[in-house]
Amino acid sequence: MRRTDPEGHGPVRYGPPLPDDGLPVLPELAAVVAAGAGRSEGEPIGGGTALLESACGYWDRRGLPTEPARAVAAPGAPALLLALTAALGGDVLVPRPCAAWWAPYARLLGRPVFHVPTPAENGGVPDPYALLETVRRVRAEGGDPRLLVLSVADDPTATVAPPELLHETLEAATGEGLHLVSDETWRDTVHAPHDTVLLSPAEMLPEQVTVVSDLAGALLPPGWPAAVARFPEGETGDGLHARVLDVLTVLGARIAGPIALAAEYALREPEPVTARVAATVRLHARVAAAAHAAAVGAGALARPPQAGRHLYIDLGPLRAGLSAHGVGDAQDLEDFLAARLGMPAPGGHRFGDDLGALRVRLSTGPLLAGGDEERAQCISSPVPTELPHVRRALIHLKSVFDDLRDDAQRWESPR
Repeated sequence: MRRTDPEGHGPVRYGPPLPDDGLPVLPELAAVVAAGAGRSEGEPIGGGTALLESACGYWDRRGLPTEPARAVAAPGAPALLLALTAALGGDVLVPRPCAAWWAPYARLLGRPVFHVPTPAENGGVPDPYALLETVRRVRAEGGDPRLLVLSVADDPTATVAPPELLHETLEAATGEGLHLVSDETWRDTVHAPHDTVLLSPAEMLPEQVTVVSDLAGALLPPGWPAAVARFPEGETGDGLHARVLDVLTVLGARIAGPIALAAEYALREPEPVTARVAATVRLHARVAAAAHAAAVGAGALARPPQAGRHLYIDLGPLRAGLSAHGVGDAQDLEDFLAARLGMPAPGGHRFGDDLGALRVRLSTGPLLAGGDEERAQCISSPVPTELPHVRRALIHLKSVFDDLRDDAQRWESPR
């Protein structure tokens, strides 16, 4: 992760990866991969029958009935989004901020990307009125908006969009004839599932929404690239499914055989997988809450994290102190915090936010850093934030933010 133009903080070409869980690989998953290591035949483009049937079962259990003929698998969600963007044509709309990997694929295809503001309460789903205004403006300037990418459980903001907002945004999008791609990579990482209502856009509009899910969100390690897509019903979905398969074929985008076996196993959600997912969500929810408390306690702004393994922090209130350290924009902030914290701190510009805004996404995985034994303890501990290595990491995080608060107070102009 680096800037490409040190002088002018030019175009960002290298985005941050998905937040890692910081944990050892589940032994049962490792055993599946090891057993498949001798498999010489490759997984078919788009996924084999067993893998697609497992994906359909996964969606069925979430209220999204699916047939294998309307599903596709690929080596990571980026390949799927690239294929979808190529197949749909036209201009692309995304929220501001959005996942770091969404916009580059449209730009790679020469498609304009337009960022739409989100409400103050959440990210991932654009404000419906801002969406309508953006579509109107793009068309007035000769553009052709066709695709809206959104995420109910969001990266980078770690928020979950309420159903009321989602419904209004979908009404606005469909009224303008947009196709929707719902990135549901983080849907299984909601921190308080009994208190948080998460609805898929595909439940509301089954004929106009394509669902994409990168299994690195909850089911597989990030280094094992695999993702699945669910296409809508009807002729539109059938045609899109065929065109996406064509693009994946041209790209040679097939999942490695052993990883396909692991994906098939994980999507069936046997007890070892569901137990690990639940334990991982609980762990990262607690660590994220502690990191959030450290940030807001120092005067920074951040929405309470509701999903994922990350949080999005606005250090604008501490700008005076940061300026004293030569921090003037998000790239400076990224460099400064990465050095101070000893962990990646990608700036908001990586996610389509304004370069001048002092925002960063912090992942909770690096706060669990340690040997395999220490990381394994995090899963079983009833109070993981009190484990010595996690506690040290959180204390260091808090001290960095507290120092920034003290610097800001020292450099603020007298009132």
